[in-house]
Amino acid sequence: MRIDIISIFPEFFGVLDISLLGRARQAGLIDLAVHNLRDFTHDRHSTVDDTPYGGGAGMVMKPEPWGEALDSILPAAPEPGVMPTGAGTGPVLIFPSPAGEQFTQAMARELAAEPHLVFGCGRYEGIDQRVVDHFAGRGRVRLVSLGDYVLNGGEVAVMAMIEAIGRLIPGVVGNPESLVEESHEDGLLEYPSYTKPASWRGLDVPPVLLSGNHGAIATWRREKQLERTRAVRPDLLPADMADAELLPPANSKARRGSRG
Repeated sequence: MRIDIISIFPEFFGVLDISLLGRARQAGLIDLAVHNLRDFTHDRHSTVDDTPYGGGAGMVMKPEPWGEALDSILPAAPEPGVMPTGAGTGPVLIFPSPAGEQFTQAMARELAAEPHLVFGCGRYEGIDQRVVDHFAGRGRVRLVSLGDYVLNGGEVAVMAMIEAIGRLIPGVVGNPESLVEESHEDGLLEYPSYTKPASWRGLDVPPVLLSGNHGAIATWRREKQLERTRAVRPDLLPADMADAELLPPANSKARRGSRG
């Protein structure tokens, strides 16, 4: 997968050189480039923002540097008279925005199958809307929100999305079975996990996990998923599961793997 990031703080993404994503880059599974938006300005102050039309607090990011930065990454604009590629083709261009659709595990899995993602990190009061409108004809533009809160800029949101997406790319996580059992993969929160020693500070590992009975373990884990989801995120449960009997998953054979 190719990933391009545009930001006025490119140094923020140095952490992508470590851990699983760093190894994935070294192995060639992820081709990642970070672009400094200020490199596409032409004044001595490298200005990327200006006051908003219509008045109001804050500043808005100017369209000119964004246009040049994205021109350097995305496929060329169509010739006059030629129909644009449209919203169904080209790279996926993602702008973090509190006005966007909510980022979910399902979206992470969908985006992990894409060959090319471009992330635009906005700052201040956001990016001039014309940037979004113009590039919608040269890629698939998506406004995406991590949740119902506001951040100072898009960098934190982009890091979270790349972490969630990158680990789903085949080969990035050593044991792919461990991905299947995580929170949100089947619509429920993950069951609690334990490791050695069996007793620690007066707290014992649940006996069922020491039993070697894979069917009983699978049932216990399913019960804990439902119990935790009902207590913490009841909104994730479909109406027909809200009071459903605690049943084991279809494949009752317990999967075992390292947690990343």
